[in-house]
Amino acid sequence: MRELTYVARHTVEWRETPDPKLRSDQEAIVAPVAATSGDVDSAIMAGHATRRQPHIKHSIDPPFALGHECVARVVDIGDAVTTVAPGDLVVVPWSISCGACDHCRAGLTAHCTSVPHMAMYGAPIGGSWGGLFSDLVRVPYTDAMLVPLPAGLDPVAMASASDNWSLSWRLVAPHLKARPGARVLVMARGSIGLYVCDIARALGASDILYVDPDPEHRRLAEGYGARTADAIEPIRHGFDLAVEATGRVDQLAIAVKSLAAEGICESAGNHFRPGELPLLDMYLTGVTLRIARDNVRAHIPDALALAASGTVDPARVVSHVLDWEQLPDALPEKHLKPVFVRDATSPQAR
Repeated sequence: MRELTYVARHTVEWRETPDPKLRSDQEAIVAPVAATSGDVDSAIMAGHATRRQPHIKHSIDPPFALGHECVARVVDIGDAVTTVAPGDLVVVPWSISCGACDHCRAGLTAHCTSVPHMAMYGAPIGGSWGGLFSDLVRVPYTDAMLVPLPAGLDPVAMASASDNWSLSWRLVAPHLKARPGARVLVMARGSIGLYVCDIARALGASDILYVDPDPEHRRLAEGYGARTADAIEPIRHGFDLAVEATGRVDQLAIAVKSLAAEGICESAGNHFRPGELPLLDMYLTGVTLRIARDNVRAHIPDALALAASGTVDPARVVSHVLDWEQLPDALPEKHLKPVFVRDATSPQAR
């Protein structure tokens, strides 16, 4: 089979590798049918994650298989698998988790203790698990990891459920449940912020301000009911919840300085450049800041349920639908949210 391999900054290529095999009766082999790039992939393609810098501990050297967001079709399963069957469409979470350790049972699936720390698809930090831009993928702990795609949901629209769509749900949905009608600030540079706007509107935010220098992104956010700006200065006590998805510490600083008393800031992370936060301002306001790799498996079902409700429209964030064979040429190009699809009748996707 082939796996899309990151070889250098802005450069990927197909490389042949042996087909994955089941290693236990609890595993599955899946074939991605709709895969997309997330913020981590974009950072890798730009060279941030592989560039040696003193403040980056986990830089990684190419070549390695890329991709961590997809909907896939189940090809083969072990005898002990009970939750999926060959032919099923499934969401493949980006991080590897067993579902049985103390962390997994507590919902901390990105911190599973049965596998090396940071075990994931698309980057060989916690071992080599392959990438989801591959013809075939081995899934350990199948019953714990794979989530069936609800009937009626489009695999293209939900290709990001492995990470960015479900992360966006977590960044805003629990807070709006606790604070109905909250005012939401979104500092963003792409798909996560747009998903957040859609989810926040659907869940009753009283005001959404989306900040992004890209006019096309702002147009999409306006379609989700948000006010928009290309840049802002801090808006003192302006928002109950701020979501920062820029990867820039200066934008995170604006977000926390715009919060009302006891406000909450959720950051999607990926800050590869150093910076300073206004800690005194945060102290005086009483800010809660959370910045973390997402425990995505724990809330994929809730995020999919919202998508299936018809009150949101994640398909509008998909900027391009491209053929699987275009991956090496098209992935390095700058697109908001490209989805690469493979013919479901191809031999490996059956």
